[in-house]
Amino acid sequence: MNRKPRGAFALLFALSLAACHKSPPQALGTLEWDRITLPSPVAEKIVRIDVREGQQVAAGAPLLQLELTRTESQLAAARAQAQQSREALAELKAGPRSEQIAQARANLAAAQASARDARAYYARLQPLGRQKLVAASDVDRARAAAGSADGQVRAAQAALDELLHGTRAEQIAQGQAAAAAAEAQAAVQSVTLEKLNVIAPRAGRIDSLPYKLGDQAPVGAALAIMLVGDAPYARVYVPEPMRANVKPGQAAQVFVDGREGAYAGHVRMVRSEPVFTPYYALSGDDAERLSYLAEIVLDKPADLPAGVPVRVEFSSSPAKAGED
Repeated sequence: MNRKPRGAFALLFALSLAACHKSPPQALGTLEWDRITLPSPVAEKIVRIDVREGQQVAAGAPLLQLELTRTESQLAAARAQAQQSREALAELKAGPRSEQIAQARANLAAAQASARDARAYYARLQPLGRQKLVAASDVDRARAAAGSADGQVRAAQAALDELLHGTRAEQIAQGQAAAAAAEAQAAVQSVTLEKLNVIAPRAGRIDSLPYKLGDQAPVGAALAIMLVGDAPYARVYVPEPMRANVKPGQAAQVFVDGREGAYAGHVRMVRSEPVFTPYYALSGDDAERLSYLAEIVLDKPADLPAGVPVRVEFSSSPAKAGED
């Protein structure tokens, strides 16, 4: 007759134990992969697409190609400019040609002969001018012509000296700088041309191809988006009451919606700043509305899609004295 009361007491005891047992802390979010965006280096038409969305590719695999014609022409012009700058620098280093020096010497000799003739003519007019046999204005013109001829001699001598001294060091430095700038511009165009053949920088999966064959994407637009990495990670929002007990390196269990069991992982990062609501705008019980972005990396590779809802359970915090 005492069996029923004893069974009821056992049931109530089991229910009380279940009520005292606390579920481990958990946070909700989505499953993500590290993403790589491949931007368009120039605004050119897409002429070839080698992959499709969802395809797994190896590092260095061709993804798509942009039109090359304009960039190839710009590269050819930059290389020609670089060659011109190099030749100009070589000319500066070589200095004046012997023919230029010979020409300068001949110009000096001609100026000296003209100066002697002008001085001789002025010397003949001077006594005639004193005797009033020629006009004073003729004497003045002869004196000016003699002075001008002497100036021509000095200019020709300076031109010859400049050639004999060679190219100044400052001019050579300017030529070197111009050549370096032209070569750098050619290198930039060469790199741009290489980027028109878009390749996979890492092994991964093609997540998105925003543009189709024949489209012309603007500069900086994403031509392809890849999911990379050995394992996905859960991006979750940790409620404020849990934040103090969640630390980088902490073990966690990741439950993926639609998959049985849990995936072992560890906390990679927890943001120190709360999202959406500034911490200083809340106080008291309102602080529980805060949440902190965290990332939990799976310890083993797993073929899971991005964007799937997940639930993350962290290791339980130590029980406080007096808790049931």
